[in-house]
Amino acid sequence: MDRQPFVAESGHKYNGGRLALVPWFSTAQGRYVLEFELGQFDLATEDVFGFCAVQVGLPGIDFLRRNRISFRFNLALEPGAAVAADAIQLPLASQSIDLLVLPHVLEFHSHPDQVLREAERVLRAEGQLVISGFNTLSLWRLRQIFASRASGSPWDARFVGLLKLREWLRLLGFELNGGRFGCYAPPFASADWLGRSRFMESAGARWWPHLGGVYVVRAIKRVHGMRLVTPAWRRERARRRALAAIPQRNGSTRHQHD
Repeated sequence: MDRQPFVAESGHKYNGGRLALVPWFSTAQGRYVLEFELGQFDLATEDVFGFCAVQVGLPGIDFLRRNRISFRFNLALEPGAAVAADAIQLPLASQSIDLLVLPHVLEFHSHPDQVLREAERVLRAEGQLVISGFNTLSLWRLRQIFASRASGSPWDARFVGLLKLREWLRLLGFELNGGRFGCYAPPFASADWLGRSRFMESAGARWWPHLGGVYVVRAIKRVHGMRLVTPAWRRERARRRALAAIPQRNGSTRHQHD
């Protein structure tokens, strides 16, 4: 596989499910998903530079562990966060953040579009946003359809499809510049069965790339009429180490650009 974590959040229906994600990540299913996602967050964040990086949600898991920005912290309503705040009311100055990561925040919040709007507000021009979520075109979504709400996390989440996410990001002025689907094995509860299905990772990435159970995408905040000039060595390094191109619906791929 490529190298690719209590304060009640009143008024937000899906907060309980997000809290339950932390113990779920210790199950066989959760470890399978977390292994993939941490690898992709590592790739997406390790070469992002600046003055401030923020992780929203899941304070028990460090999704910024490979990033080298010296001032970084976690912001959430769950216990263990450095700053207690709602994702739609970030206590951060506008255009003050260089890197913002949202691991499974959108699908457990009743206003995911407002979460993205708040992310756009606090990010600097050319700031980076990294998001993970469960794919609506996958066996994991099929499993959710036949699961009751009592099944708990993550089946009580409201999955956000990548097409919808792309549209929200586009309307806010973001440009997708990398991403990957992963976790092609069926959502077996057994570690043995998940292990036996590992062969589906390479097969899925090649033959049905849009059907992975989860996705991790990176977007950059663009400001109309503004272009930052960076040294050629940094552009080349970023190009080599960036996330893979995102497959399009017709089976082709869109390559990244500096």
